[in-house]
Amino acid sequence: MNAEDVLVCGAGITSFARTDKSGRRLAVEAVGAALKDAGLPWSRVRAAYGGSDAAGNADTLVAELGLTGLPFTNVRNGCATGGSALVAAAQAIRSGAADVALAVGFDKHPRGAFDPRPADWGLDEAYGRDGLMVTTQFFAMKIQRYLHDHGITARTLALVAEKAYANGTLTPHAWRRKPLDADEILASGMVNDPLTRYMFCSPGQGAVALVLCNRAVARRIGGTPVTLRAAVVRTRRFGSFEVFSPWAPPGTPTSVSADAARAAFEEAGLGPRDIDVCQLQDTESGAEVMHLAECGFCEHGEQESLIPFGATRIDGLLPVNTDGGCIANGEPIGASGLRQVHEVVQQLRGRAGERQVPGDPSAGFTHVYGAPGVSACTVLTR
Repeated sequence: MNAEDVLVCGAGITSFARTDKSGRRLAVEAVGAALKDAGLPWSRVRAAYGGSDAAGNADTLVAELGLTGLPFTNVRNGCATGGSALVAAAQAIRSGAADVALAVGFDKHPRGAFDPRPADWGLDEAYGRDGLMVTTQFFAMKIQRYLHDHGITARTLALVAEKAYANGTLTPHAWRRKPLDADEILASGMVNDPLTRYMFCSPGQGAVALVLCNRAVARRIGGTPVTLRAAVVRTRRFGSFEVFSPWAPPGTPTSVSADAARAAFEEAGLGPRDIDVCQLQDTESGAEVMHLAECGFCEHGEQESLIPFGATRIDGLLPVNTDGGCIANGEPIGASGLRQVHEVVQQLRGRAGERQVPGDPSAGFTHVYGAPGVSACTVLTR
């Protein structure tokens, strides 16, 4: 079998707004919605993969979903947890190990900033005492260099966030649904130069589940399946400059996002020019700027002639983060990568409501990036 034999037949998502529900409850709801969308019972799932960072072990969800004895593997891979679960589920379909597989990602983070422990990342405790586990500092250092090297302005960063909040107003499950303009974003208070408060996402909550099937099952159940042409995960190579690993030798840093995107396009047999809608990791607005180029959608520096002129808006040449991305939805670590895929699936099905991309999109791309240098990318087509 090949990638064309893996189809997304069901997709379920919960609200990403703050609620009193547990992360596990959100996960069960997302799985139920995905199964209903696919028209399949839980007992028909032959393999499941899922994870969270702070909300518990995914395999224990069987206590509520049903004790069917299926293999359920926990996945924990930072911000790429959801993408990694999807890769595993797709491989189960491709290999013939399962004809129906589930990928689920969920989380519910406490209020406030992420609080990573140095030991979990193979770092000395002094690393944390010196404040180097504060991710805002890393993102600011990386985008500061990028703006300098490629002639991009801070206002462009604000315009990325402005677009995210605008798209969030059109997304029923988004956490932040209030529009903010670029001037408000620039004036919202400096966190780490050049990134202001409203350029960042925040830890949040939510759950997403996807039901994957082979072609034979998809043909029997009907519906509106979307083909998963590629799903890949890559880790950093020597010379990268990453979260919790802020060192690089002289010269141009390597990019795990570029590696993952290149591998996904190669596996899919498509290229960036074939993509009609995409989701790019936007932990902060500078990330979206960098990832546009790293994933092959423009040259470095071209963002300054694309973003201010609306190229990445819903009605632009390449709509990016049509659901508001992490900035509007927040960052529940286990769920974010699958939220991206859910959004592209809805866009390709023509079911995205007010945020639907015009022109009947037929191909989509997703990209997620996380510490300490891991990236997951997918390519999907109708």
